[in-house]
Parts: sequence; structure tokens; C-alpha cells
Amino acid sequence: MKSLQLSMSCANYDRTSALMDGRAGIEGVDLITSQLEPEESFHRAFKYAEFDICEISLSSHTMMTSRGQNAYVAIPAFVSRLFRHSGIYIRTDRGIRSPSDLAGKKVGLPEYQITANVWIRGILQDDYGLDPASVRWRRGGVEQAGREERAPIKLPPGIELEQIAGDKTLSGMLADGELDAVISARAPSCFLRGEPDVARMFPDYPSVEADYFRRTRIFPTMHAIGIRKELAEQHPWLAVNVLKAFTRAKDLAFTEMGQIGHLYHSLPWGVAAYEQARRDMGDDYWSYGFEANRHVLETFVRYHHQQGLSARQVVPEELFSPSTLDLTRI
Repeated sequence: MKSLQLSMSCANYDRTSALMDGRAGIEGVDLITSQLEPEESFHRAFKYAEFDICEISLSSHTMMTSRGQNAYVAIPAFVSRLFRHSGIYIRTDRGIRSPSDLAGKKVGLPEYQITANVWIRGILQDDYGLDPASVRWRRGGVEQAGREERAPIKLPPGIELEQIAGDKTLSGMLADGELDAVISARAPSCFLRGEPDVARMFPDYPSVEADYFRRTRIFPTMHAIGIRKELAEQHPWLAVNVLKAFTRAKDLAFTEMGQIGHLYHSLPWGVAAYEQARRDMGDDYWSYGFEANRHVLETFVRYHHQQGLSARQVVPEELFSPSTLDLTRI
């Protein structure tokens, strides 16, 4: 059978590099790959549906699924996962001592819908009692002016969300004191260059995040892999084959990460950190597959709906190709 020639956009993570270099190919598929930053993949996927297979934002995918308007169906290959307590940056001269002090404050964000911010708002509400409606949200580019939502949103009444001036950035406004805080997946440059009165809400974020995992067993999912919906319907074998390839690529990366004889990663104690993560979080701490992540996904879709981003409460199974929910067992 002649292979399908399909386009794929995904960041070149250690867990996807075997797909990029061909060590973990997709059976039946000849790939044309674009190694893009996630923000570019998302913009081009959700605005123009450019790619056949694409790294997608879990939040934007959930939002479009709730509206019945999504061009993609996902597979449960979570190529990006991150604890997000590190992504809250504050002015230290505004009396902000705990997350609850953000009530009434002006807080910048690059997009209301991005997955990182859904997790941050949900965690702040569940663990610290901060109602998102109590915050005065300001949207714009972290480093480049003019950023807006990648897909249209309609928030419930009571949420104050305003676009910042077209010539300003969130990083600049935080440094100048025009914002009290910023929540963002990427660290603003004003923090990285050590601007006075700018700091993380949780300076010792690894300890806070480790405690969060011990209490919840949640390692937040950020990005999944989407397949153009009409392709998945036209070729019923495709979704599982793509999932198997991404799983093989991840397994290769983790085998290399545990190799002590010669280091695949440029960290002197990377193997020790990998072993510690397995002790603290379990052997398959970066799990793919639906059932292993059901509790994480249920929490996420609850946050998403509570925050007004979903037109209705989405059931996690709806996000994924049905064939990837029921894999062969031997």
C-alpha cells in the first residue's frame, strides 16, 4: 500500500525527536515535518488548520470541541506537561504575600484561553480560594505587542478582560508597575534580567509543585497531538498508528535519559534527577494514554468550564479519537 504523505508540526522535544529523525516513524505515513514553537503551531492550526498532524493546545481544543467547531481530533500523546506554579510573576511592592492577594489586582496574561493559564486559575481557586472573577485581567503579548486570542472566546459576565494598548507588552508593563502581576507559560524578560520589584509568586516552586503532586497526583497536561478530523475519518487506522509512533519516540527518549554510561542530555546529574522523578512520581510519570490520565483530564475540563471557556461541560473522551481509547491488550 502506498504511504500517505502527511504534514506534521511539533516542537522537537527529546520525546518527539525520534519522529523527526525517522527512528520512530508512523506506519503507513511519509511525514513532512515542521519543527515549530508551540505558539506558532497553535496559531496556524486553530486559525488556518494548516497541518495534517499537529501539536495542539489542550485548552483551545477543548473550547472548539465544546462548540462542535474543531478541525482536529486528538490522540492522548501529551507531548507537553508542566507544573505551573512557576508561571506567576508579581510586583513585590504591591502587598502580594499569597495568591489570595491577587483579588482586585491588574494581572496580565498573553491569552485567556491558553492551557497554562487555565491550570493556574484553577489551582489558585481550588487551593487558595482566588475567584478568577475577582481579578482584573489584562491581555497582550508578553514580549511582542498586539497578541490576541488564537481562537475567539466568549467569557461569562463578571469577568473583566481588557486588551492592553497596542504598543505595549506585558513584560514592559510589569517592569513599569502598570501591572501588579503576570501569569504566563514563558517567563517575562523583565524577570529574567532581574528588574527590581519583580519576582515569582512561589520562589521555591519545585517544592510547592512537588507538594501539589503528592496531594493530587496531577501532572498537568498542556499539549496533545491533533489529527485533521477528515483524515482520521477517511483512514480509521491512522489515529492509533500515530499514537503508537509518539509512544515509541517517548520510550526511546526515556531510555536515553536513564543511560548512565554516556549522557544523552547535557546535565551532569540528569540521570539522578530522572531516577528521583521516578521515585517521587512513579515509573511512567510522563504517561500517554487516556485511562492513565483520566483524573488529570477530568480536572482540566472542570476548570475549563468553570472559567467560561467551554460552551458546555465537555466529557474528556470527546477530545480523542475513539480508537485511541481502547487499545489492544495482549
